[in-house]
Amino acid sequence: MSAFTGRAGGFLFMVPRDIGLFLRSARTDASLAGLRARLGNKSAFDAIYQDGDPWASADPRYVYQRRKYEVIAGLLPQRRFVSALDLGCGTGLLARRLLGHADTVLGVDISAAAVARAELAHAGVQGLRFAQGDIADLPDTLDEKFDLLVLADSLYYLPPPLDDAILKSAASRMARLLRPGGICLLANHFFAGLDADSRLSRRIHQAFAWSPAMTLKAAHRRPFYLVSILEKI
Repeated sequence: MSAFTGRAGGFLFMVPRDIGLFLRSARTDASLAGLRARLGNKSAFDAIYQDGDPWASADPRYVYQRRKYEVIAGLLPQRRFVSALDLGCGTGLLARRLLGHADTVLGVDISAAAVARAELAHAGVQGLRFAQGDIADLPDTLDEKFDLLVLADSLYYLPPPLDDAILKSAASRMARLLRPGGICLLANHFFAGLDADSRLSRRIHQAFAWSPAMTLKAAHRRPFYLVSILEKI
């Protein structure tokens, strides 16, 4: 079986059939855009999760997403975290992987249907729980409750328009979730900066690097995503 390898040490990051994953993701994004226009944000996400895993994140036929989560987790600082928050957790695959780095993990998603699927898929896993919540409207009771925050492919699903002022405001809000010294891991799609999503990803990472509440500790580029590691001041 032929495979593609990334720049970082020749790790396998995708196989030819992963093209099907990207095509499915593109179809899901297109469907989501139409549903959001008709139903609103939360109901649109509930609708696409009703029939299963809309982005095929857990589909065993595909290597890319699983390998991406392995790499993302591997880029975290070599320390043990007490409590982690995965915002936009979907069906919970990355949240579960974070248990290798944190004592407890809370996965939050805007879709109650996604949360229900995550709870079913990971029932009985110690230290892992899920809750419905909107990244754009998080309660103050979550502030400074976490020493690790992960935002993987979630912020560009905030309601448009996503201008720089809104992105900077989002970065400031995310920083308040962390305790001083806490780590924020930000990961977003990036394909050579040529498409609209890649350009938005760059702006998201620039907004977080701008945040006066966080310091950029490391930036990584992998096929086909960007990762920023920031520390709460």
